[in-house]
Amino acid sequence: MAYYHRLGNIPPKRHTQFRQPDGSLYKEELVSSKGFSGIYSNLYHIHNPNNVQKIGKPTPFDWEIAKEHGLNQTHLKTAGVGTTGKDYLSARKMLMMNNDVMMGICSPEQRKMDYFFKNADGDELLYIHDGEGVMYSQFGKLEVRQGDYIVIPRTTIYRFEFKEEGPLRILVIESKGPIETVKRYRNEVGQLLEHSPYCERDIRPPHEMHTESEKGEYLIQIKKQGMLHPYTYGHSPLDIVGWDGYLYPYALSIHDFEPITGRIHQPPPVHQTFQAWGFVICSFVPRLFDYHPLSIPAPYNHSNIDSDEILYYAEGEFMSRKGIDRGSFTLHMGGLPHGPHPGTVEKSIGAKATEELAVMLDTFKPMFVTTQGLEFVDPNYPMSWTE
Repeated sequence: MAYYHRLGNIPPKRHTQFRQPDGSLYKEELVSSKGFSGIYSNLYHIHNPNNVQKIGKPTPFDWEIAKEHGLNQTHLKTAGVGTTGKDYLSARKMLMMNNDVMMGICSPEQRKMDYFFKNADGDELLYIHDGEGVMYSQFGKLEVRQGDYIVIPRTTIYRFEFKEEGPLRILVIESKGPIETVKRYRNEVGQLLEHSPYCERDIRPPHEMHTESEKGEYLIQIKKQGMLHPYTYGHSPLDIVGWDGYLYPYALSIHDFEPITGRIHQPPPVHQTFQAWGFVICSFVPRLFDYHPLSIPAPYNHSNIDSDEILYYAEGEFMSRKGIDRGSFTLHMGGLPHGPHPGTVEKSIGAKATEELAVMLDTFKPMFVTTQGLEFVDPNYPMSWTE
């Protein structure tokens, strides 16, 4: 995370006595990355965070690559999908993956989680396509709404309570490495620069502590090495009275991303929003088109030599694509050229602006459709450039 934050009550110095009203010590916990050399936060518990009561039998929580899919420009048609499972975890459908990242959808039937989740395998980035609610974690309450990216560092313990009314659809990205703000937009001390398309003002950390001090049985589903491990603790993991540091979940709305435009068509890196090991995430948002007198707003054909490009279409009409709906994914694989569909280039000339919203994931290793993703494949898409 790019800056220091604190909430609740903490002692003046780290690793010193900090006592509860009854005279007992609060239990300090350091949550750190890269051993002791990465970002970290210090949390102060009412109870011992190791108070395990029961460990259940692990169950598989992983996905397989569909090797038979082959080398195909791919359109996954998920626009008409309703609920994808009963609860938050069973509703996760990862549709594409490689060794660095997985991407999929989640539309749970149950709006409130009756357990906690901890991803010990990777960082998560959730894009709230539809819905709103509250995320509760050790770091406090974080209100989320449509259009929000939510960055959740690994080992964060959390649960969601989404509002019952209206649709609920979440784009899920899981990363083996940390998800960070873009390095080239930061100065030497980590502050986002003046020309960054967003700044710290746009980033929303947890805004209020939510302390649960009661004892009882609390289930935490822990994802580790592709398995779900059910751990039951003797108290809520949200027994935190305060914390400070650089490691915590936060929200950034796609509507607060300020586009960079120019006289001629700008390449995808100007839309970059996050970076991670092996991939970047970009945001396509409403913006003015190029203003050179002979400009062509539609993107040019290009061949990805060393990356695969996935677009998740959120809102609006995409001038360069035909047959794409809200909720569609396109996967354009390295080794194959891709670009505007026939007729869309001429049609784009003279257009002044776009109202589109899309999330793009560019990977630097091949991305593969999973066996779960096969049911959504549009078989006609690879031939859709035929005149």
